[in-house]
Amino acid sequence: MLGAIFILMAVLLILMVPIGVVLLCVSLVPSVMDPTFIASIQYVLRNMVGGLNSTPLIAIPLFILGGIIMAKGGIAQKLFNVFAYLIGDRTGGMPCASIVTCLFYGAISGSGPATTAAVGTMTIPVLDDMGYDHAFSSATVAVAGGLGVIIPPSIPFIVYSMASGVSVGDMFLAGILPGCLIAACLMIYAVYYCRKHGEDRQKIEATVGALRRKGFWAILKDSFWAILSPVFILGGIYSGVVTPTEAALIGVIYSTLIGLFVYRTLKPRDLIPACVETVKTTAPMLIVLATAASFSRILSLLQASQVVSGLLGGLLSHKLLLLLLMNLILLVLGMIIDTSPNILIFTPVMLPLAQAVGVDPVHFGIIMIVNLAIGFVTPPVGVNLYVAQSISGVPVLKLAKKALPYILMFFLALLLITYIPPISTVLIHLGKS
Repeated sequence: MLGAIFILMAVLLILMVPIGVVLLCVSLVPSVMDPTFIASIQYVLRNMVGGLNSTPLIAIPLFILGGIIMAKGGIAQKLFNVFAYLIGDRTGGMPCASIVTCLFYGAISGSGPATTAAVGTMTIPVLDDMGYDHAFSSATVAVAGGLGVIIPPSIPFIVYSMASGVSVGDMFLAGILPGCLIAACLMIYAVYYCRKHGEDRQKIEATVGALRRKGFWAILKDSFWAILSPVFILGGIYSGVVTPTEAALIGVIYSTLIGLFVYRTLKPRDLIPACVETVKTTAPMLIVLATAASFSRILSLLQASQVVSGLLGGLLSHKLLLLLLMNLILLVLGMIIDTSPNILIFTPVMLPLAQAVGVDPVHFGIIMIVNLAIGFVTPPVGVNLYVAQSISGVPVLKLAKKALPYILMFFLALLLITYIPPISTVLIHLGKS
């Protein structure tokens, strides 16, 4: 029965059927094949509703809304100015400033595509004006946008916490060092590329010089409230003052007040369109989450994790090889299925196997989400590539080709994260000690 389910899933995905419809269809396969099976259509629908009955899920539309309000308020520009001031005149400094801006903006939006859109809209034209290759600039932001789902707060972390039962706060804490490591790897390639292909130093010095004539304190003062926003969100969570869901609401209120009354880049009339955009973004996602939660329950009833353990049981004594195989499977899944359904479907299947070889559930969550983040910039799904393409006009395949060296650096960071668990867990242990 499991074989029939996954064959049908593959066929429907090849036919480009929406993933929510695919998951609903395959959830009904067992009851069609065996009318006595417990998972009738009523059971499936009840589990779809029950799958959304989770308080942490409320944080998802709130983080999305906060990110949209920040984007409309021009926060990405203010973040970029600080990093351009500090490192812009160094070799590869301006692309690196774009990467660090994605890192910080990810700590506001929690979304890879949102980070790519907000930072790319602002930085790609700036990099173009300074003489950087247009496709390189677009690929830089597309790949760095993947940091939006790794650096906390992260929407996939919330989904993984719901699927695995681990603490959302622990996942957020665990994502800090891996996010910084990935950003460092991407910056290494950006510097190498700029050394190899050269830069227009005259244009760069003119741009950075204009910022530096304003003075550091003026730039910092202008960007202070933007930089402070992750502190309010994450500081509240890690101090135990608020839950992640409450922190998401604080982020919305904070971004609204800053946009309206401090920077005055936001108008009251912008709030309703921001809410509408949030609903349009969140509604399809929640439908997919509901069907994925139901399908995950079906897999549990069919004892899919035991089947997988039986197939891969011979690798339980070879932890390094098993982790490599799981990485490869997750990389492929990330290329063809979106992040949230991947997490809900395959966490119950793969997590028991990872735990059987001594992998901490939080560490496995980081491994899974870093793998799926690479899927943001790999066709055919590659959401960040399509976002960057809509901003830059560069064809997706050309973007993917230009992004390949960045993806290899991303994969190098993934291997380090996989085989050096303290990268993910040390901050949790320090916080509890």
